[in-house]
Amino acid sequence: MKKIHLLITAIIIITFSLTASAQSDTKIGALLGYGTEIKTIGLGANAEFPIMEKLTISPSFIYYLPKDESGIKINWFEVNANANYYFLDEENINVYGIAGLNYSSIKVKYENSFGLGGDFSSSDGRIGLNLGAGANFNIGSSITPFAEIKYVIIDGGSLLLQAV
Repeated sequence: MKKIHLLITAIIIITFSLTASAQSDTKIGALLGYGTEIKTIGLGANAEFPIMEKLTISPSFIYYLPKDESGIKINWFEVNANANYYFLDEENINVYGIAGLNYSSIKVKYENSFGLGGDFSSSDGRIGLNLGAGANFNIGSSITPFAEIKYVIIDGGSLLLQAV
């Protein structure tokens, strides 16, 4: 558990330090998210690389804070590879549509502390599709706040809100 927290802290520090040194068109930074399927907050990193005038590639990684529900420990992370198409490009706001791929991994672990039965652990990974929209807000600094809402089409589906 401590290794995961150290990894998350390192990702956040690295991404904030890269934000200041990245080219003006390339964006690299940290994000804060909330997933409706796991119902917890996630921390992560994202980037945006222009490939055409209104089109960017945007990879991201989100690690959701572990949950413990009635002795069942849940760990969840996701990796996304999105394409963002900018359809509104104003001075203070840029609005884009999102389409891409999602890989979600979940690990469930139950440790029997009563001595009845055994321990149980299982993990699974799924691939889904991302559809959504987002906006970048130009505040006149090297940091560009953003907000996104996207729906992940995977099993029962999940809505993801993220921002920084």
